[in-house]
Amino acid sequence: MCPVNRETDTAKHPKSTSRDANSEISTDFSHVLVVGKSPINRVVVSKIVEKSGLKPISESLEMATKTLRTLIPGAVVLDGGADNKDCDALMSAIDALRRASGRSLPSVILLSTKTGTPESLGLSSVVDVVVTKPITTERLQPVIDRLIGLGRG
Repeated sequence: MCPVNRETDTAKHPKSTSRDANSEISTDFSHVLVVGKSPINRVVVSKIVEKSGLKPISESLEMATKTLRTLIPGAVVLDGGADNKDCDALMSAIDALRRASGRSLPSVILLSTKTGTPESLGLSSVVDVVVTKPITTERLQPVIDRLIGLGRG
């Protein structure tokens, strides 16, 4: 038996809206964009996001760029890959959203194989927090909860 409507379903396609230079940009704190090359890592992170009561949107790098044109999530979780550079192409789009909002939103979490701060790892100023792999609920969920809470407050 397959449930038809489960609360743990991952949001796949956000509502499409158009934005122009004069439209007000609002952040949807109920959504978290999960981006990475590995579909397995995206599923693991999405399940952790769901445990926080939020709706994950799991996307490849190419699709994430399109998603950010229609939705500003409360947070973005980037899987940096082995060298922390897998999602570098998305940084300029996120930076543009942050400049347009006048705040550091959406918050950005980088999943990394290396330990350190964004500054010590020489990462983009767009990255707010680095969470070291392996990806676990105990490491990632408190960071997501804190950043979403800070953004809402």
